[in-house]
Amino acid sequence: MSTPQRPTAVEVHHPTPLTPTHPMPLVPAQPAPVSSVASVVLPDGRVVTGYAIEPAKPEPPAVKPAVSRTAVNIALGGIGFGAVCGGLVLLTTFIAALTALITQLITLAAVIFGGWIAVQILGTSSRRGGTTVNIRKAVIKRNKFYS
Repeated sequence: MSTPQRPTAVEVHHPTPLTPTHPMPLVPAQPAPVSSVASVVLPDGRVVTGYAIEPAKPEPPAVKPAVSRTAVNIALGGIGFGAVCGGLVLLTTFIAALTALITQLITLAAVIFGGWIAVQILGTSSRRGGTTVNIRKAVIKRNKFYS
């Protein structure tokens, strides 16, 4: 047989409200529900007194989206790639047109410059002065010129 346990003295503390050192102005407010003080008797006979604490509620499980993030990212990448391809087509078209324009301008400059040089070389020159005479069959007899 076991020896009976001796009863031990239990101290119960009741909370007392703190009084402020200087009185605060009274503001009418809705009275808040004050939780009741609960006492629990432990198996060894001790009594624990305190306020009841509501158990923590677990967060609801995260709801998975209907479409996975990977699928959304792939779709957005495809849309972006399509937009970029259209821009690249326009860019290459612009570069080709610019190249053709530059080529035509260079060709035009060469033709104009070459024509100017040809006129300078082959053109009639009025700077020499004098008269030009075409001599075909000329006969000179006794210091006289007969044509």
